[in-house]
Amino acid sequence: MLFPLLILVLFIPIFLSGRRQKRQMQERQSLQSSLEPGDVVMTTSGLRGTVVDASYEETIDIEIADGIVTTWIRAAILERVTPPADDATADADEEPVVVDAEPVVGTGTGKVDTTKSSTAEVESPSLQKDDSTNGSTRG
Repeated sequence: MLFPLLILVLFIPIFLSGRRQKRQMQERQSLQSSLEPGDVVMTTSGLRGTVVDASYEETIDIEIADGIVTTWIRAAILERVTPPADDATADADEEPVVVDAEPVVGTGTGKVDTTKSSTAEVESPSLQKDDSTNGSTRG
């Protein structure tokens, strides 16, 4: 009685993962067959480029830099890269906001001392090694 139930419990996740893989494979095949010149794509190795020629059944030509065209197997195309949204370019046109901050003066001990005024001299940290394993100073 317990054995058939155990087999059923183990079979359900395997069955569901197989269906998910099949659906992902169908989506990838439909993407690869719908590519057109001008599409920006990413390969399985992470290389981005622009589709130049998609007229062949098994291969596709991708321009990875100005004047540099490489030939790839269609199965190597992982995804179509979408251009950034218009609101992202609008944010780039705005000038950055500058926040006035009080300068921080170092003490040379590795700790920051904010009590000193900004006109005080800045001490340089000691360059002598101590007994630490990596040669850095201990504060």
